[in-house]
Amino acid sequence: MIAVVGCGNLNRQDDGAGPEVIRVLRAAGLEGPDVKLLDAGTDGMAVMFAARGCRSLILIDAARSGVEAGAIYEAPGHELARPYYPGLNLHDFRWDAALHAGRHIFGAAFPDDVTVFLIEAGQLDLGLGLSVPVAKATLVVAQRIGEIVADRLAAGQQ
Repeated sequence: MIAVVGCGNLNRQDDGAGPEVIRVLRAAGLEGPDVKLLDAGTDGMAVMFAARGCRSLILIDAARSGVEAGAIYEAPGHELARPYYPGLNLHDFRWDAALHAGRHIFGAAFPDDVTVFLIEAGQLDLGLGLSVPVAKATLVVAQRIGEIVADRLAAGQQ
């Protein structure tokens, strides 16, 4: 099974990039018996549990690094995983902590094959809809994910 998980908040403009990629992939018919698509919103725990038992995990989220909006980064998940340092609640348990915790909690049942796509956000104010550069980037990322999924399914890595 391949899990594709979009993270982000649709009510914060470009932070909705991850869920938008999931919407595009669903519309393209990518979901099936060997591929599950999930809009995890801002729930890192959902990421961790969606990945359990899968052979591959693909994550999509918005980023804010200061470069041009719509820039796309593709990175192996092990480079972005980080330990979770608990606060007073689990609202700050994000996907990067979920990658670290999932590996420790679920062991071999957590995928080693993790790819993360980050799309540089321009607007993160309250509001609906993506900026033009981020909307274009979501289509590029969705196409790239389609290629990755097709390659992994063809290689029998579901």
